[in-house]
Amino acid sequence: MRNRRIATLVGAAALAGAVGLLPLPAAQAAPPAPVPPAASDFQKVTLNDRPGEPMALAVLPDRRVLHTARTGEVRIHDPRSGVNFLAADLKKSPAGLYQHDEEGVQGIAVDPGFTGNHWVYVYYSPRLDTPMDDPATAGVNEGDAPQFGTAEEFAKYKGVTRLSRFKLVGNKLDYATEQKILDVPADRGICCHVGGKIDFDHKGNLFLSTGDDTNPFASDGYAPLDDRPGRNPAYDARRTAGNTDDLRGKVLRIKVGRDGGYVIPKGNLFAPGTARTRPEIYAMGLRNPFRFAVDDKTGEVYLGDYSPDANNANPDRGPVGQGRWMVIDRPANYGWPFCVTRDTPYQDYDFATQRSSGAFNCAKPVNDSRHNTGRGELPPVTDAEIVYGYGASETFPELGTGGIGPMGGPAYRYDKRNTAENRWPRYFDGKPLFYEWTRDQMKAITLGSRNEVQKIEDAIPSIRTDGPIDAEFGPDGALYVLEYGTGYFAELPEAQLSRIDFTRGNRTPEPQVAADVRNGTGPLTVRFSSAGTKDADGDALRYAWDFDADGTVDSREANPTYTFTRNAVFDATLKVTDSTGRSASASVPIVVGNKAPVVSLTTDPAPHGGTAFHWGDTVTWQVYVTDDQPVDCSKVTVSFILGHDSHGHPLSSSNGCSGSFQTFVDGGHSGADNLKAVFNATYQDSPPDGLPSLSGSAEVALTPAD
Repeated sequence: MRNRRIATLVGAAALAGAVGLLPLPAAQAAPPAPVPPAASDFQKVTLNDRPGEPMALAVLPDRRVLHTARTGEVRIHDPRSGVNFLAADLKKSPAGLYQHDEEGVQGIAVDPGFTGNHWVYVYYSPRLDTPMDDPATAGVNEGDAPQFGTAEEFAKYKGVTRLSRFKLVGNKLDYATEQKILDVPADRGICCHVGGKIDFDHKGNLFLSTGDDTNPFASDGYAPLDDRPGRNPAYDARRTAGNTDDLRGKVLRIKVGRDGGYVIPKGNLFAPGTARTRPEIYAMGLRNPFRFAVDDKTGEVYLGDYSPDANNANPDRGPVGQGRWMVIDRPANYGWPFCVTRDTPYQDYDFATQRSSGAFNCAKPVNDSRHNTGRGELPPVTDAEIVYGYGASETFPELGTGGIGPMGGPAYRYDKRNTAENRWPRYFDGKPLFYEWTRDQMKAITLGSRNEVQKIEDAIPSIRTDGPIDAEFGPDGALYVLEYGTGYFAELPEAQLSRIDFTRGNRTPEPQVAADVRNGTGPLTVRFSSAGTKDADGDALRYAWDFDADGTVDSREANPTYTFTRNAVFDATLKVTDSTGRSASASVPIVVGNKAPVVSLTTDPAPHGGTAFHWGDTVTWQVYVTDDQPVDCSKVTVSFILGHDSHGHPLSSSNGCSGSFQTFVDGGHSGADNLKAVFNATYQDSPPDGLPSLSGSAEVALTPAD
């Protein structure tokens, strides 16, 4: 195993200064450093400002963009018409969709041979027969797995997260073509860490990241190692990330065959046939490797791994929470839950005695958990290239301070044959992107010959990406970004699919749309407006409205009127094109024959006034729904979320118009600032036959008084 070094930027600068003391002959003078493009040379173009609760994206060879929502919807943006079509809703697929905590639809990817085979890969949670909450039993949530119990009780919540592929026919995923490739075990009914990014290397090997599927909230922000008898195994990450015989907490590498089966490429961490190992494992010892990208040229994997939540180091437990970014250029063990780096171990803490027996040996970690089904002796720990915490980093000050949500982004590869005017410049060639979900950052990294970090810089300093959750360079050389927004487990106002263009002398117009009415019974006459549409260059603009999202133009007026006669939900889309051919679109939903339900949520304690809220209180809630159809309380879902800074941890969910949650703060967040108890209520209505269901939501955030 190689001895990897974490680069120190200050040290590299000092070395450069020392070398600079020796003057070079003029003939050997170093060439001038490349000059970064001006910040004003980039433009963000919104492609879909209503992507649901966004999770992942994949750009097709023809520049259509698939993007998923955790709640089951797969949408596809068509750049020719500007319309965002619904390609699938996996809740309605034969396998159905399981949703609890973070489960649902996760990653999506396009087959390298898509032009000929039309395969699209999706990582999702099939419904199975996992228990769900029964609204008729108030105060009891059958969908939550027990924290303590018997093996038989835990077995009810054993499920899988599935990697499948589907044919994309036109703008629709064909459910009948599904090929099930790989099932990853999942302990359901309890949070957290699904992972779920999919990507390919230039040899056609498929990479899949998987989270450790472990509850972190009873471990005080340190390593979850609780293997006490009777304890739910989901509190022990050694059973997954530290287990050589388990697919979770890993990066997997396989080669998919024609029939959906797969073979193991040469060079994974464990050779096929090795006792008590899984040959699919390429890298292990990962907590929640939520996003990564494979370099098209080198085959290296750029990956971000999420941090535990400890705010301070504890000599009896382990180090402060730290996120990691790494270049995986060969199979490796990255240490979780035993070590952060080779020099930063966790303590071997016994949850029964509440005592530590000393630090783990990162050169030779041993997994002695009662839940371990793999090898006891593990490969030595390999270091990540970037390790950082909540505060300012001496080594990487460019990352600033704040939450820890590292995302491994793609490396840009400049292609001189690409003539797209929005392609990124040569300056970024070979530089992987690092984006930070909690800090709204998009950084470019310059690596040395040994993958040491030489430079970190803002990639698009003039553009804000609000909670970037996935990013990919398209065939045009532009960066496509999916933004989650600021909030918790819902479709948020800032959520969008966008494209970051490098502009060369001209900019894309920025359309705005509005409608005087958005729902009602048919026939429904709507007056549309493009007021606020602008073009930075003052170009003449052409307008093209598609009122019924069928891909054809219905009006070329700037502010048309249209009458809808058919009951449905229409995504009325305006595409605006300037005199150079640059275009962008915006849309507004119009509901005919059904009204979206209006949801309100009250809690006791109330958010303002009344009895003050304290952690540990039982919070009762009441949901009120107004709809033009009879209200079915079984379709009301209320989630309890621990809000921390700009992100949240889902702790439980329940169904019904009333109920209660026992609030708590796990040890890892104890004493942290900006904690809130967040309650989110959603309702999906039951419309007349032939109409799609609509939803409404409401949220209450309680700030503790102490």
